[in-house]
Amino acid sequence: MTDLLDPLRSLKNGYWFKLICGASFQHLPAVRNLTLAYTLAGADCIDVACDPSVIAVAQEALQVAFALAPEAKALGFGEPGKSPFLMVSLNDGEDPHFRKAEFNSTECPHECSRPCEKICPAQAIVFNSIKDNFSGVFSEKCYGCGRCIPICPYDIIYTRTYVSTPGAIAPLVLSTGVDAVEIHTHVGRLTEFKRLWQAIEPHVDRLKVVAISCPDGEDLIDYLRALYELIAPSQKTIIWQTDGRPMSGDIGDGTTLAAVKLGQKVLAAKLPGYVQLAGGTNSYTVAKLKAMGMLKSPESNSTTQGSGHSQIAGVAYGSYARVLLSSIFDSLEAKEVMNVNEKATTVPVRLEEEPELLWQAVELAHSLVSQIKSQQERISPIRYL
Repeated sequence: MTDLLDPLRSLKNGYWFKLICGASFQHLPAVRNLTLAYTLAGADCIDVACDPSVIAVAQEALQVAFALAPEAKALGFGEPGKSPFLMVSLNDGEDPHFRKAEFNSTECPHECSRPCEKICPAQAIVFNSIKDNFSGVFSEKCYGCGRCIPICPYDIIYTRTYVSTPGAIAPLVLSTGVDAVEIHTHVGRLTEFKRLWQAIEPHVDRLKVVAISCPDGEDLIDYLRALYELIAPSQKTIIWQTDGRPMSGDIGDGTTLAAVKLGQKVLAAKLPGYVQLAGGTNSYTVAKLKAMGMLKSPESNSTTQGSGHSQIAGVAYGSYARVLLSSIFDSLEAKEVMNVNEKATTVPVRLEEEPELLWQAVELAHSLVSQIKSQQERISPIRYL
């Protein structure tokens, strides 16, 4: 898994798949297991928080995937010799992807039905955790979706946002194994973007991809053009990530419409680079794109960047991709709790240590990856479910 041109081939040919672990998601066991499962399933890019510990566990998972590649190949998963890009996410200002929910559990009335715990897709909100007798928000699990805030009947949940510090970014961008960066920005923040870009620009020649994630807004296209003029001299492979409805893909089929609509808008602008959907993407996204003729067919594939201005280059999946494997991670956590009870240890159970769960997770991940990879000729995997 050493040919780093393979993800670029996927990008150019219109079947790029990116896993978004979460820009503020720092639960190391989950990041490791998600990276392992989706790498073995054939992902082109793994996007993680710009945090040394998170980067390290993702790199570790990539090494485990390398060792398991022959077995995965025999089962019909992934692509021989392929390694996904490792991407880190940065932000130039306040952004919902870079926040954490917080509340003081002692302020929760006993009679509260705890709707926050029920609605949290990351299972970050707990009361009287069996493992450590904790109540509140597990910060490392929270990825900032904000669904708990309006549902709290006592209005005691709030969020804390953090912004990438330009001076601290360069060492992480230079980390061994980091292939790409994604910068989250908003229309009207050109000054802030320039400040962040100036901090990483001396090092971007080491990167294979720079992605720009921006939600819709007035004068969006003019703003993206200004960003292109700034970054084009330093980076030739640019992805425009159209953030339709952030962190909502696991809610329902309607959320994908916002991502597709924004993708159409950016495609119509004919910006140099590749357009990739995100924000509300789920199991309905690829079918919608195919129905609208927005995916390249094998006959129309081209190796020229930005040549297909009516077709997207790929899709990124965040909350939906994570929730898809939640049952597997629940099983792992149950085994971890069992170990705590028997051995008084909190060492997480690693996915590869449970082969049956591992290949079930890869099968589930492959069910999502293969939707866009059906643009290629692929072998049908041996089913484990």
